[in-house]
Order: sequence, then C-alpha cells, then structure tokens
Amino acid sequence: MARHEVAEAHSRGRTPVLVGGTGLYLRTLLDGIAPVPAIDPGVRARVREADVADNYLKLKTLDPEAATRLKPADTTRVNRALEVILSTGRTIGEWQQEREGGIAASVELRPLILLPPRKWLYARCDERFARMIDEGAVSEVEALLSRKLNPNLPVMRAIGVRELSEYLLGRATLDEAIAAGQQATRRYAKRQYTWFAHQPPAAWPRFKEALDVDRLDEALDLIGPSRSP
Repeated sequence: MARHEVAEAHSRGRTPVLVGGTGLYLRTLLDGIAPVPAIDPGVRARVREADVADNYLKLKTLDPEAATRLKPADTTRVNRALEVILSTGRTIGEWQQEREGGIAASVELRPLILLPPRKWLYARCDERFARMIDEGAVSEVEALLSRKLNPNLPVMRAIGVRELSEYLLGRATLDEAIAAGQQATRRYAKRQYTWFAHQPPAAWPRFKEALDVDRLDEALDLIGPSRSP
C-alpha cells in the first residue's frame, strides 16, 4: 500500500514523505520483505491459542537458531517464527535471506532522523496517553473486553489495552491505569529512539536537539530545495 502511494505521489510530481514511528516498516518498504507464503489458518490459530512458553519449547526443537535469537517471553516473534516453520517447512531465517518488493533502488532517498531530548519526548508521550483517555480510550478497551477475544491477539497486547483492562476489571484505579499506560508508552518510545539511533545506516544524518537552529537549513535542504531566510 505504501509503495502504491509513493508511486501515486511521484506521478503527480509530488515528493512523498515517509514518517516513522515503526522503523521496521520503513526498512521493509525500502529493502523489501521476505516472501513468506500465507500461513495456514489452522496453524496460526493453534500457535496463537497456545502458551508462549510451550511455543518457545517447540521452537527450540524446530528452529533452534531462532529460539536462540529470541527472548522466551517475546510472544509476537516466537509465535511468528513457529508458525512459519510449521506452515512452510522452512525456518524464518531461511526465508529472510530473500527480499523482494523494496523501493530503495528506484527512488532518491533523503533520510532525516530526529532524536529529540528524552525529557521532552517523554512529556509528549504522557500528554498523548492523557489525550487518548479524553477521546474515549476506556470505552474502546471496554468494547474489546466485551468481545472476549484471545488475549494473544495483537490488538489485545496494544499499549494501553492491558493497563486500562486492569481498571475496567476493578484491579486498579483509573489514575493507576493511566500512569501504567503512560509508562508503557514511554518504554516503547525509548525502544524506538534506540532503534533509530543505531539501526539505520551511519550516513543518515541525526538531529538530536528539538531546535537545533544552526542545522535547521541543513535539515530542510534534505527534503527540498534551499530556502532563503
């Protein structure tokens, strides 16, 4: 879908701006993705309904390389690696040796990484979660709980769902749930910050201040022609 939007923007003579967030999505768009076939629905259901500890033990037998690389409690990645080997007969590492669909070779990329001061970033995280509460997050989580979904589904592990569920189930006050949700948001932002600081190529320019006036023109020039004052 992103590749289509990029092509559409180019066809209109516009410059598409790719924004993260989630660095792995950007990397996939640029470098391509492993061509793993669709997972058998029965396999996926069995894996996601099982306890992650049991899945990890199976993964150690079927794909020891992946098991060594992953943390035993990393539900998403453990389940993914297990369902791939069970459904396709090949390990996820073998599939990842192949990449297809990336656009990096066909575009002029002008990367720009923003690494604002942590204190400023964490304050924004807290404000964002508070705004989510004001805009109906509690009602959203209540609706999810009423559907009695499998707790291993990605939506049930989204930031804020577990914390607000504790409030709705009477195991925490709303203030405690908000504080826990804000902390979970800050932890996620910290992981994103670390990923963008170290994972992209070293040649990608990093801007570490919220208002780095001396480098403002340099940053703006990366996304368009030079600007007069």
